[in-house]
Amino acid sequence: MDFELNDDQIALREGAADLLDGRADIQAVRRAADAGVLDRDLFAAMVEQGWTGLLVPEDEGGLDLGVVEAAVVLEEAGRHLAPVPLLPTLLAIEALRSARAAGVADLDSWISSLVTGDLLGAVAWNPEPAGLMATSDEIPLLTGRSTPTVGAPSADVVVVVAVSPDAGSSNAESSHAGSSDTGARALFVVDLDAAGRPTAEPAMDRTRQVGWLEFDGTPAVRLGDERAAEAVLDLGAALTSVEMLGAASAVLDMSVDYAKERVQFGRPIGSFQAVKHRCADMLVDVEGMRSTAYWAAWCLGADDPEASVAASTAKIWCSDAAKRVMDSGLQVHGGIGFTWEHDLHLFLKRSHLDQVSFGDADHHRQRLATMLRSRVVAGEPVL
Repeated sequence: MDFELNDDQIALREGAADLLDGRADIQAVRRAADAGVLDRDLFAAMVEQGWTGLLVPEDEGGLDLGVVEAAVVLEEAGRHLAPVPLLPTLLAIEALRSARAAGVADLDSWISSLVTGDLLGAVAWNPEPAGLMATSDEIPLLTGRSTPTVGAPSADVVVVVAVSPDAGSSNAESSHAGSSDTGARALFVVDLDAAGRPTAEPAMDRTRQVGWLEFDGTPAVRLGDERAAEAVLDLGAALTSVEMLGAASAVLDMSVDYAKERVQFGRPIGSFQAVKHRCADMLVDVEGMRSTAYWAAWCLGADDPEASVAASTAKIWCSDAAKRVMDSGLQVHGGIGFTWEHDLHLFLKRSHLDQVSFGDADHHRQRLATMLRSRVVAGEPVL
């Protein structure tokens, strides 16, 4: 099996890096963070490159690429701290496209408008199943409060994972995802133009807008059952892992460069064994993140039976490893790394939000254990 990117994927990565180098350098990121708004010019440039249509067929205005290609672009977006809701919009598009393929009507306008960049998307997912509830009416009504949702303050369409009394459980391995005494998780979509957008909340991650969605009998469109909700979690966990990989890779490079330049006792600090070991450990973590994140992306793109296992594995490893990389980056940089003027804190704060988005490492350890338990009981191989 070839684990390397092919020529087209490498060209896509280089093109993404070129665009982001020019439009999302650290000064542009800081300007967007200081203004508290998303960079709409950058997002428009991404739309022009077709990035919102990465997973969409050509006859619908997309590039008809795969999840691995989306991962390539999102790794660069994470590396550059791109202050735009590209990942949430991609997730919303895929949730709506899957629902349309399953027979849900009247979604074409939303899908096409998200692909063309006329609308922005977001995805609300709670680690606690009962945080968001839905009725089983013909027009479902949502109640509850989401956890901080990336992109919600500027989103036009939000896909919501909520507990529904008639959601149903697709199979024994997926029922772990949020079953409760009142039902299982299902997937819905809400028009925020009609329901109202949340205000942007002060957040540790200043590179993205975050808001709490409040639902009080809010009308929604049902997109699917627990299987559809699980698919959103899998894709969200995998692609968030790829963004964390991009940020961790950037911090590794920053730390190595600083270790070569910073001189103490007449020598670059990178010549000291303790600093060498820090940087070596960071490299091991980043390469482990790369392996698990891209394995998850490949499994999802290939509809591999291990896709959910791969997604949770990636989220566990990348969340834990990103935390270690950020901590080591601070240690290598010393006092300057803790200052507001240095860029490191922007990567650290963004990474901390990604670590808890679509389930933190503990959530995915429990999820993974539940998925594998049936194999252990049956005496089947775990891997």
